[in-house]
Parts: sequence; structure tokens; C-alpha cells
Amino acid sequence: MSPGNAHPYSWSAIINGYFDAEEIRRIGYPAVATYLEANRDTLGLPQARVTHVWAQEPEVAESIAQSTRIDYVVEQLEDLVGQVDAVILGRDDPENHVAMARPFLEAGVPIFVDKPLAITKPDLAYFAEQVAQGKFLMSCSSMRYANECRTAKTELAALGKIELVTAVGKKDWNKYGVHLLEAIFALLDDPTPVSVRHVGQPTKDIVHLELAGGVQVVVSLFMDIAPTFQLSVFGQQGWRLVEIKNSYSMFRDNIIEFIRSVEEGQSRLDFQKTSAIIRTVIGAKESLEQGGVVVDLTQSTL
Repeated sequence: MSPGNAHPYSWSAIINGYFDAEEIRRIGYPAVATYLEANRDTLGLPQARVTHVWAQEPEVAESIAQSTRIDYVVEQLEDLVGQVDAVILGRDDPENHVAMARPFLEAGVPIFVDKPLAITKPDLAYFAEQVAQGKFLMSCSSMRYANECRTAKTELAALGKIELVTAVGKKDWNKYGVHLLEAIFALLDDPTPVSVRHVGQPTKDIVHLELAGGVQVVVSLFMDIAPTFQLSVFGQQGWRLVEIKNSYSMFRDNIIEFIRSVEEGQSRLDFQKTSAIIRTVIGAKESLEQGGVVVDLTQSTL
């Protein structure tokens, strides 16, 4: 677990087909319990099961296990090696991802790492090296699989040549910028990012991004606005507003893609797509730290 991230509960419930709503509400995630209740009839993925769980606090691990019918609680993270077919690292604190993923990558255990994969160039370079060596790694925001964006994608041709995409969300760039970028990149068939510039300030992140082909993107993430994730796509013949609300559906589709990847022996999501997004996240962070300079994203080979 990492603070504020309920994925160990929600994703385990989606896979195992069971959840204890009272316990999930007790620990502080009422919205998770609500969307699991609303989708009770589609819970459970028969081709997989969460059998083991580890958390840094034993009582948290016990709570997750009890809430979602996980059979085994392990004492050490490394104890999972040899006991499971694949691992979901359900934490969104990227500064811990390398250390926690390393035991599984070194042991050849397929792993999904929650977003964002990394927030520094050295950490991204480590993961890129592991993938280059043939290790199984998948990482993305579930917004890549948002139904709202997939519906909008069928309507893009009617908008004409795309000139501008704007996106607005709550919270901070370092953890949540990846959400909106993932949605935008998936919607536009993963274009190459050219440059990025942070023109906002801490708690009021405003990021300008240029994509190959000249499409301009502006992403705004404000800590103190009402919760939302929305995109507006502007073409020469029309425009479309996309509001992303169905968390359950995108989580479920993301998990299904990971399970299919494990069955096929490699990630169905090309790591280069993940790398492009994470390089953009890191580039905007560096731009802010350097007073809003434009960061060239075309020079990186990661």
C-alpha cells in the first residue's frame, strides 16, 4: 500500500470476485466500495486469482486479504518469488518502484508496476535496461483503457486535423500527470513527444507539450479544484469533450490486459509507449525545477 492508493483492495476484488464493503469503507475508501457494489455482477476474472499479498504493515496485509479473499499473507516481499506466476506492484510512489520491483525482475517474475513507473531518469533507465534484457515488465495508467476515450477515438476522424488537446485534472503532476498523458497518448495512437514545458507552479501544474505533427497539448492539474479528469480535443472541423468517470471499467480492462500478457509471455503494451509518457512526466518536472525552460524530448533513447 501507498497512502491514498486503494488499488490493492480494488484490483484484488476485481480479480477474485469478492469484496468486504464494510472493511473497505472502514479503512477510508468509500468510493471504492461504491463502484465495486455497482459492478458486482462483473466482478471476478476466471483466468486468474490473487493468492498472496504483502504490505509493509502486517495489519494492512491482513485487511486486504480478509477483504478480498486472498489465501496467503507473506512476511517479506521477496517471499512472493517462487509462489506466484506474476506480481502486481500496486503502489503509486515511483521513488520506491525500482527497489520493490527488482527482486521480481531479477527472478524473471512478470510484474505490473502501478503508475507512474518512474519519476527520475536513472530509474527509468533501469527499467528500460531490464526490458532490453528480456524481462517482463508492464506499467501504465489505467486511463489508457478508459471506455470514454475509446468511444471518442471512433469519432476523431470527424473532427478533421487535430490541432489542440487540453486536459484538466485534480491533484499533482508527479503522480497524476501520467493519468492524463496516458489518456491523450492512447487517444492519439501514441504520438512521439517533441518538447515539454511546465508553465505553472507547485499545486497548480500547467504543462505545455508539443507532439510530432504539431499537435499542441495543455495539461492542467490543480490540487485545490473539484475532482475531475477531462479532455477536450479540437480539430479543424469539430471538437469533442471527454469526461473520464468509469474507474471500474478501465481498471478491469487494464488488469485483463496484464493477465493476457502473462498468458502470452510478454507485455501486450510496448514499453516504448510507456517510456515516452514517463519521459514526458520527468521532462515537465525538470522544466519546473529549472524555472520553466523548454525540455527537448527528442534526444532521449530510453
